[in-house]
Amino acid sequence: MAVSLGCPSGVGPEVAVLAAAEADKRDPRTLLVGDVEVVRRAMKVSGVPAKRLVVVDDPGEARETRAGRVVVWSGAARLDRLAPYAAPDREAGAAQLAWIDQAADLVARRAADALATGPVSKAVIAACGAPGAERFRGHTEHLMERIGAREVVMAFWSPALTVALVTTHLPLAEVPLAIDAQGVERATFWLATLVRDLGRRSPRLVVAALNPHAGESGLLGGEERATIRPGVERARERLARAGIQAEVDGPIGAETALRLAVKAGKRRPRWDAVVAMYHDQATIPMKVLGFGDAVNVSLGLPIVRTSVDHGTGYDAAGRGVADASGMIAAIGLAGRLAEARTAHG
Repeated sequence: MAVSLGCPSGVGPEVAVLAAAEADKRDPRTLLVGDVEVVRRAMKVSGVPAKRLVVVDDPGEARETRAGRVVVWSGAARLDRLAPYAAPDREAGAAQLAWIDQAADLVARRAADALATGPVSKAVIAACGAPGAERFRGHTEHLMERIGAREVVMAFWSPALTVALVTTHLPLAEVPLAIDAQGVERATFWLATLVRDLGRRSPRLVVAALNPHAGESGLLGGEERATIRPGVERARERLARAGIQAEVDGPIGAETALRLAVKAGKRRPRWDAVVAMYHDQATIPMKVLGFGDAVNVSLGLPIVRTSVDHGTGYDAAGRGVADASGMIAAIGLAGRLAEARTAHG
């Protein structure tokens, strides 16, 4: 797994180091993509012995390293100076963008099997002055453009809930106009492939409404009739053409859809996953139920990409208190999806 470190002034390097150091022989081997000195600083802060550091010139060497080693690729972009914790500068912004690109390129050329990304600062990247950085709004959109994917969908997985988003990083006022039938179809189709790849042969999905009570027959909004329902029909047709046996319901009021899709105890939920219309409709229940265990997944890319579900954590950076469970989950899920992709050809 290629792992981009994220913002060097945040907790990204610490959780990456801890995830690598805590891996056992059953876990995927990780290759950290970032400045070696940033990794050394993170190891010191996290209490990981310096003797565990392995610097490689060839990314393929990571496959042969022992479990529990912190393997760093020497070809990653370097910093002239380490910005202080919680105070990233322009160079730190350019570096975290470069590390994303370098790690993604390793996977695209099959020097690594999948990509797991550390948390970045969108604002710091956008203001860093690197070519094209001003357009950066998140990994999902950036990787779509970088790799040349036709479409991409942001999704989140956790043991309790799985969701995909029709729209991503938009002001809330722009969401209704951004929802169209094609977007609903796209999110539903790729969410079904995720559920299938995680072991459910016949995925059961529900598409959430945008408005309260699914618009109440138009009284509370017309998006359900105008765009969401046609998108559901298109998704059913696309899944059938692809030979994926999936049950797709909706649009259904978001509160009901999410409640009945939550995995609790031994009770099997009504649906395996939910298609949400906008960012917070998906991420609020996800983070309430599974913060630290949830994984961000970019669907539709020609590579497997996962990420932690938390931010840069500037308030915790450099204190030795970073929790690596999210990165461990992201690396583990990336491994499962890479294997499933191989199995499906």
